[in-house]
Amino acid sequence: MQATFRKTVGALAMAITMLFATNGAAQMQGIQIAAGSSTHNHAHNHDNDVYKGYFKDSQIAERSLSDWEGDWQSVYPYLQDGTLDPVMEHKAEHGKKTAEEYRAYYEIGYRTDVDRIVIGPGSVAFYKDGKSVQGQYAADGYEVLTYKKGNRGVRFIFKKTAGDSEAPQFIQFSDHRIAPEKADHYHLYWGDDRAALLEEVTNWPTYYPSSMNGDDIVHAMMAH
Repeated sequence: MQATFRKTVGALAMAITMLFATNGAAQMQGIQIAAGSSTHNHAHNHDNDVYKGYFKDSQIAERSLSDWEGDWQSVYPYLQDGTLDPVMEHKAEHGKKTAEEYRAYYEIGYRTDVDRIVIGPGSVAFYKDGKSVQGQYAADGYEVLTYKKGNRGVRFIFKKTAGDSEAPQFIQFSDHRIAPEKADHYHLYWGDDRAALLEEVTNWPTYYPSSMNGDDIVHAMMAH
């Protein structure tokens, strides 16, 4: 009788131990999942803040020209022919301007006669009316700009070291990124006066990969 009782008590104790162990593991798993979800959300919010221009100086890091390597096309022709009209309408639905007002704003921003840019290892070629000029460029640091509404941007600057005389002396990239990362599009400023380029904030020729068609670019713009 005592042996049977001891076996019963032992079985109950083992069952209770296993139950707590299972619940504990489930709770730990829940904590891990929640922590993973929190980390993902934090990373997403962090990237979104940087894209909007809110970041710390300590987050900025030097970048190499390889971040922008590729064959790029200007989006200005797509604005002119109406391809980007859905983007302007989308902005009007979520912003404070009409679609036509947004179009006028981007008319100034996107305007350029350089319709294609090809960036290779240390080199940049500018295409205009089918003809190109090319220069070799080396990193020349970066500058942090503060805009009227309080957000900021980083210009990554490169200086010409050789190449065609017609190629600009300086180029400055702005792509909503502040540390090494491959660009999916960018705004480019170019000219022979480094300081004067930093004052330019209304005209920012914008380039997307030449492999993208108009619909691809519309989709990419509306995703931001």
